[in-house]
Amino acid sequence: MKKELLALVVSGIIFLSGCGGSSSGNRSLIQNKGSDTLVNVAQAWAEEYKKVNPRVAVAVTGGGSGTGISAMINGTVDVANASRRMKASEVEAAQKNGHNPIEFVVGYDALAVFLHPSNPLSEVTLEQLKGIYGEGGSIENWSQIGVEMPGCSSGEIVRVSRQNNSGTYMYFRESVLGENGEYKLGSRDMHGSKDVVDLVSKTPCAIGYSGLAYATHDVKMPCVRKTDADPCVSPSIETAVDASHPIARPLFMYTAGEPAGAIKDYLDWILSAEGQCIILEKGYAPARSVSCG
Repeated sequence: MKKELLALVVSGIIFLSGCGGSSSGNRSLIQNKGSDTLVNVAQAWAEEYKKVNPRVAVAVTGGGSGTGISAMINGTVDVANASRRMKASEVEAAQKNGHNPIEFVVGYDALAVFLHPSNPLSEVTLEQLKGIYGEGGSIENWSQIGVEMPGCSSGEIVRVSRQNNSGTYMYFRESVLGENGEYKLGSRDMHGSKDVVDLVSKTPCAIGYSGLAYATHDVKMPCVRKTDADPCVSPSIETAVDASHPIARPLFMYTAGEPAGAIKDYLDWILSAEGQCIILEKGYAPARSVSCG
């Protein structure tokens, strides 16, 4: 009886140990982590890929571009999602760990500025955004840019931003505040894009920014001018593709070396017409021209 019980325990341990890791028999698990901008489309890709290849499971988590890139550097994820390009210091850190990061552009995004629906502002310049968000910027009150805000008696601009591990935070800083620019202290820093939109929609004094795909009917998006002399361009899939929007950006996936096997097959599928139609459906611009039904 004892021998039979021992045999059952041992076989149970063997079975359980076979359920984890990157593969179990003929089944593969791809760990995918990073950008909150990309997390919704990454989850949609993972769900659809189950139908394409049932023997591959893709586990998707967010946490920000910096979090995903750090995990790829440390070898704890297979694919890192990022809404910004890897920094030279991150590439160097990966190479020190024996990884050579490979970059894939999987789509494009127009970074949108969000306002409360009651805000009468219809356009904004990069210089004004820098004055609102940038360290040393003098714009603290809506009246300074000629805006009288109903429901905002103080007129004080409530700045809504992202946390500093976010690729959106980094991209906005580089594109709007300048290469050496820094943010003012005192902004309300949100964990995710959805949180930015939610807070702005409930706060008449607020301004925020994030990916176009997170826009709802509860917020307003002004067009953006690069300079006073440039045309005012609204964020859209089209203006992300042709880069006419002043704060349009590519979206990335990174692997620690040339992908092979299940990971290569998955990335090839993401860049196929089927995968690119999914990113288009989620409100982003595809990485290449596709015809979607």
